[in-house]
Amino acid sequence: MFNKFTSVFKVSASIMLVLVVIGVSWPDGLESATTTIQGFISDKMGWYYLIVVTLFVLVCLVFLITPLGKIKLGKQGEKPEFSRPTWIAMLFSAGMGIGLVFWGTAEPISHYAVSSPTGETGTDQAVKDALRYTFFHWGIHAWAIYGIVALVLAYFNFRHGRPGLISATLSPIIGKSAEGLTGKVIDVLAVIATVIGVATTLGFGAVQINGGLAYLFNIPNNFLMQLTIVVIVTVLFMISAWTGLGRGIKILSNANMVLAVLLFGLIFVVGPTMFILNMYTNSIGSYLQNLPAMSFRIAPLDDKIRDWINEWTIFYWAWWIAWSPFVGVFIARVSRGRSIREFVFTVLVVPSIIGFLWFATFGGTAISLEHNGIEDISSLATEESLFGVFSNFPLSMVSSIVAITLICTFFITSADSGTFVLGMMTTGGSETPGTTIKLTWGVLLSATALALLYTGGLQALQNTMIIAALPFSIIMLLMTISFIKSIYKEGKELGISKIEKNNK
Repeated sequence: MFNKFTSVFKVSASIMLVLVVIGVSWPDGLESATTTIQGFISDKMGWYYLIVVTLFVLVCLVFLITPLGKIKLGKQGEKPEFSRPTWIAMLFSAGMGIGLVFWGTAEPISHYAVSSPTGETGTDQAVKDALRYTFFHWGIHAWAIYGIVALVLAYFNFRHGRPGLISATLSPIIGKSAEGLTGKVIDVLAVIATVIGVATTLGFGAVQINGGLAYLFNIPNNFLMQLTIVVIVTVLFMISAWTGLGRGIKILSNANMVLAVLLFGLIFVVGPTMFILNMYTNSIGSYLQNLPAMSFRIAPLDDKIRDWINEWTIFYWAWWIAWSPFVGVFIARVSRGRSIREFVFTVLVVPSIIGFLWFATFGGTAISLEHNGIEDISSLATEESLFGVFSNFPLSMVSSIVAITLICTFFITSADSGTFVLGMMTTGGSETPGTTIKLTWGVLLSATALALLYTGGLQALQNTMIIAALPFSIIMLLMTISFIKSIYKEGKELGISKIEKNNK
């Protein structure tokens, strides 16, 4: 099977290797080129991103309530491989991970004090807008993007026995072309999007680990330190990758949840608890009330607000799309045996609620400190804001060390999962990709993250991700159409709607 799909591995690995070489040998040129392309996509295609992502949300909601939701992602009677708590921990660690820790404080405080979505920084309204838009960026829309890809892959792979490849999901609409050159091109695009998406997140992780060490111990905050961090963590996640999915990723995912709960519990208790709870409750209501308007907000007559939408909302939609082949393949892999209804509800709702509470706690605490004149959190570097919050409470050093440890374990989990998924995607959908393939992708993931950091830091990471997301968003649309066509045909054959009607 490997030989049949060697071209996908060779072509995608070669493209990423060329990108790494260009990033190292011609950093200024690559940064300029990615900035220009990213600007064009954000300005000209912003409307497209808003519409297509909202469409994915609507499709997920339809399958949450339709009788077709009773269909299993696997054979009827098949039991799930993992317990529900472990399943949730694994999908949450893979789906958000480093990003949640990196932006948990940084995004809300930025919306409040640096650049408000409504243009009114530092006001009471800015406090409310900060969490509402943070919930918007990390809530149902994000998980609908992951959910669509995972749902389609799991349906075709586990119910119809097709390979766990993006191309295999398109056979209902492109026929045998899915197994030929067209299919290989689709798989290569998915692999490239995955590498860039995961590498970007690893870059964020390295920057924040460096930022935490710099804030606590005055260690230099520069590329050399980030290089050292990436090399050390690369060795660790390769050891994890060597142990396989059942041991390495499962153990680390549960460890992530334990560390995250400890960190969350500490800040929730010693921080402004009532403010956190009140803002959490108010922000959920505001989020749900304004969800349709936010979903289509493009600000055609206000350039300043439009720039904010490009820098935040469009960036996030692109990030989730770029991450979706990786997260989708992984979530599909660990969701076998779940019904479509259980899958959609859990993937969309449970991680969103957990994420909202996380942002209300860390972001709300940061806003409270600055709004009350206690600490100027917004003046800190993005990667240091979390540690600035810790410095105002008891056990600040312990909290900071736990946070750095959590980032490291999330780093390892994301990279470990990424190597597993990339191994699957480049070995014909094998559920047990070879160790050599996984380790090769591990090296390329780390090299890509370092090349992007060397090229232009965080901005280069964001630019490259927005570019990579555009072609894969089109593939996602085709996957959705293919899935709808196939499942409604199956539902008609099984008479599911008729059964539901008779039962009533």
